[in-house]
Amino acid sequence: MKYSVVVVDDHTLLSQAIEGMVNTFNKFKVLYTCKNGKEVAEKFKASPRNIPDIVLVDVNMPVMNGIETTEWIVENYPNVHVMALSVEDADGTILKMLKAGAGGYLLKDTKKEVLEQALLEMIENGFYHTRDVTTLLLDSVSGKNGRNNIHFKDNELKFMRLACSELTYKEIAEKMFLSPKTIDGYRDSLFTKLDVRNRVGLVMYAIKNKIVTLDSYA
Repeated sequence: MKYSVVVVDDHTLLSQAIEGMVNTFNKFKVLYTCKNGKEVAEKFKASPRNIPDIVLVDVNMPVMNGIETTEWIVENYPNVHVMALSVEDADGTILKMLKAGAGGYLLKDTKKEVLEQALLEMIENGFYHTRDVTTLLLDSVSGKNGRNNIHFKDNELKFMRLACSELTYKEIAEKMFLSPKTIDGYRDSLFTKLDVRNRVGLVMYAIKNKIVTLDSYA
């Protein structure tokens, strides 16, 4: 018997690629794909045969995003496992997905064997956490992600330095070769980490903690 998987992603080519990969796994098969959470809800309600064992869901989607989709599934179908599969690696986004009820969080550049192992552990244990996600969860619970013990990812530091320039967020996205949504994720994550409300607060923190210097923009 193979366990059923539903792929939820608004990018058709990526969705098809993920479907093809999952279908090569010995114990898994893709039941169908959806472009957003609304389609998932409609499928689930249409027939009990549409209810999978695992849902692989992207975070950024139109109509009904990954967080909303996860919350809906967990509330209405608690026996269905949800795993995020996204390009977003901002701590704030990861925590939001996990708090919504996702049992795991993987990036889309994850190796094939890691995805297969993650699916197996989701079935066996109900969750799968990478070392980075485990550390993030522990820090969140213990309070170690406070302002005096903050760990920044490389892209967060790059974003922070660029945010201290006159570039717009859109221009920063182009310079970092990332989507505006991903940049928004870094911004929101840093605002939460640093307990600041706007870009000015972010710049002040970066200067105070010597992440950037005034000489850099002289």
